[in-house]
Amino acid sequence: MDSQNFDVVVIGTGPGGEGAAMQATKLGKSVAVVERFRRIGGSCTHRGTIPSKALRFAIYQVTSVLGNKLFRDVGLTRTPTFPDLRRTAASVIEKQVDMRLSFYERNGVPLFVGHARFRDPNTLEVFDEYGGRRELRADSFIVATGSRPYRPAEIDFSHPRVFDSDTILDLAETPRTITIYGAGVIGCEYASMFRNLGVKVNLVNTRQKLLEFLDDEIIDALSYHLRDRGVIIRHNEAYERVEPTDDGVVLHLKSGKQIKTDVLFWAAGRNGNTVDMGLEEIGLVPNRRGQLEVNEDFQTTLPHIYAVGDVIGVPSLASAAYVQGRYAAMHLANGVCERALISEIPTGIYTSPEISSLGKTERELTEAGVPYEVGQSMFKSLARAQITGRTVGMLKLLFHRETLQLLGIHCFGANASEIIHIGQAVMSQPGEQNSLRYFVNSTFNYPTMAEAYRVAALNGLNRLF
Repeated sequence: MDSQNFDVVVIGTGPGGEGAAMQATKLGKSVAVVERFRRIGGSCTHRGTIPSKALRFAIYQVTSVLGNKLFRDVGLTRTPTFPDLRRTAASVIEKQVDMRLSFYERNGVPLFVGHARFRDPNTLEVFDEYGGRRELRADSFIVATGSRPYRPAEIDFSHPRVFDSDTILDLAETPRTITIYGAGVIGCEYASMFRNLGVKVNLVNTRQKLLEFLDDEIIDALSYHLRDRGVIIRHNEAYERVEPTDDGVVLHLKSGKQIKTDVLFWAAGRNGNTVDMGLEEIGLVPNRRGQLEVNEDFQTTLPHIYAVGDVIGVPSLASAAYVQGRYAAMHLANGVCERALISEIPTGIYTSPEISSLGKTERELTEAGVPYEVGQSMFKSLARAQITGRTVGMLKLLFHRETLQLLGIHCFGANASEIIHIGQAVMSQPGEQNSLRYFVNSTFNYPTMAEAYRVAALNGLNRLF
């Protein structure tokens, strides 16, 4: 059997694996990467972030055109089908795969295709689809295998009307009605997309509120706008059973409700990809969700084996996975790493309108007894928003009443995931440089959405006495 030695072996080529592999090789380590599938990029590139956001943008383009009287007057009224819209993502995926493959090639990082399984704490076996077996030995390993949708055994996911986030993009046609079970980030994002396509949406939430980790005002705004668009939201529900039929799916809830729609999209939970990796044999036991427990430096109970990204659970963001991978590579190379790399990672949620947040919420600050104040800017008052017609939304800055230090930034509206980074740059500054006064003393281009920071800062200062 072929055997090779490396300083580091990275398992997985999603954002976490890529960040780890590129950082480790830049630090002079000999690195190998193992990928189970023939095409690199992980779920982020093929089943998650990239295709869903490309689909979202295609839907936005269609709804913008069809909502414009000028185009309606010239007879543009047909809405493309779901497969039509889905195909727009194909070229983006190909570009992403080619680009990411070039990273490994340029840096001389060998890529091994196959299923990875630990034989002992320093030896990994890779089994390819043709029955071949290769042995990789290394001083350190970084597990970045990602996650997959949680599938209860009693639900028939092979039925043509039952989907999860890995299969929903394969819809053969646009459904008239859909039930989305699970109102987390994925459920809320797809609820927005399907409703923008004119699909009647039932969003079933197992909790009291949507996205409870967000600021309450943002949660309320999201709920209002989803309902205003026609999404039916049902809170505090739990499924009893799923009954697929020839013409639809009936979701039976424990509350006694029965919801029948053309299709069911199961969006409740994800499991870490740790099955049959030999982890238990070397003393690493995943939790009930298949996730690996790590310390603050992303080390498992075997210090030379790190884990990053979705396989360790929250925050389950592509951006977080990438920096976690970089952090792990620097830590294994140097024994220490600057924690600023992984602190204050913004949340980006691509609903319509989109959401982004960073730092503390009002709820957290109140519970901690921190004397804070709020500065707000409503998008409807900004010239740029009025020009583009995208006036729904707001920027909210939370700051310390005495020091004016930024404590939290919460944005709801068009381009929220871009706007957040202006505040992030200020918030990351040390000491007195992290101050609300930065936005008051800076000149912003006019008209821009960035001007919201100046408006919000002045609004906040006016609240002080």
